[in-house]
Amino acid sequence: MSIPDWLVPVAEGADAITVHELTRFMPPEDSDARRGAVLILFADLDGDGRGELLLTERAHHMRSHPGQVSFPGGTIDPGETALEAALREAEEEIGLDPAQIEVFGELPELWLPPSNFAVTPILGYWRWRGEVSVVSPDEVHEIHHVNIDDLLDPVNRINVRHPSGWLGPGFLIGPDRDVILWGFTAGIIARLFGYLGWGEDWDRARVRDLPDHMLQGVPRNTDLAPNTKLEE
Repeated sequence: MSIPDWLVPVAEGADAITVHELTRFMPPEDSDARRGAVLILFADLDGDGRGELLLTERAHHMRSHPGQVSFPGGTIDPGETALEAALREAEEEIGLDPAQIEVFGELPELWLPPSNFAVTPILGYWRWRGEVSVVSPDEVHEIHHVNIDDLLDPVNRINVRHPSGWLGPGFLIGPDRDVILWGFTAGIIARLFGYLGWGEDWDRARVRDLPDHMLQGVPRNTDLAPNTKLEE
């Protein structure tokens, strides 16, 4: 396996980080959680600095979690591994060729209590970078190539408030910084990169309420406001 120097801390961190450092939720031993996988895909940028993450924005007409930003991924089909599921879903959603991806690790399985999903994040490096596009418009509205340094810039970091009172980490992405990244996906990014010591101090008093179009189908009394297509 060969990955660029900037990505080595991520690989080392994935080997060392525990589930408790990523979330306070773990599947109970007697639970019959549904299993899913997501692909956390890193790619190089021209020039110095860290690279970028590939994220997808859910279709705005979906009956649950419209417009929310997530990693490519979905339910693990019978007979599949988490790795196989993450790569298959990325290919189905945005045409990502699995042959272009070098998988270099995975994070501990994480539990989403409201939907009873146990999700395994797979870490990939887009070594042979090709083209991606919205293959499944019923699922994906837009693809976001997010510069990691921009993502972690204090001006793009916020706390997001859910109508239930839940407050969690968020990021402003998109060319106009008008797309809110929040919930499950933002939590993984914030905790993983925080564990690595990446980023800078930011103003945690900056709180943004979720826009109405992102609240369709989201329970308003949940303790955790997830945002992943696994909810479907």
